[in-house]
Amino acid sequence: MNEEIKRACQVLREGGVILYPTDTVWGIGCDATNEEAVERVYQIKQRTDAKALLVLVDSEAKIEFYIQEVPSIAWQLLEVADKPLTIIYPGARNLAPNLPAADGSVGIRLTTEAFSQGLCRQFRKAIVSTSANISGQPAPATFGDISQEIRSAVDYVVDYRREETGRPKPSSILRVEAGGVIQIIRP
Repeated sequence: MNEEIKRACQVLREGGVILYPTDTVWGIGCDATNEEAVERVYQIKQRTDAKALLVLVDSEAKIEFYIQEVPSIAWQLLEVADKPLTIIYPGARNLAPNLPAADGSVGIRLTTEAFSQGLCRQFRKAIVSTSANISGQPAPATFGDISQEIRSAVDYVVDYRREETGRPKPSSILRVEAGGVIQIIRP
């Protein structure tokens, strides 16, 4: 696993796009601060940049680095979450300009899965994590579900966990506002 993380980090540092296992489904990823790499992810997914991408981080400190002011309710939600949780925060910062939504918000998931957490830790920046499918098609639960079109469009495909056959689900998604308002996007 460590060699895979090193190789994936090298590709990310070079502005490349990877296909990798996450705490939920397989993801397409890149350096979340690299505008050209983010644009490539949109192109691979055949998706308009009007629909923002989410990012993975490995620590609460990184959430604070990428969000102007984290609403206090978000910390409480993260503390009680019993499955992967993506929170859409207002006030994105320090990210590629084409990554946040038009309203300046961004979805961030604090990952605890071994590979994606190790990747985020070693890369030291947020990593884009969007399901490994063409926009509008079903998200692939296993590596075998990923189309050849997606596999051949990325710069590096991680070997780790390719053989797994479980059916992980996408994360829950909640939007939090500065005033403590919570909106359920995906339960």
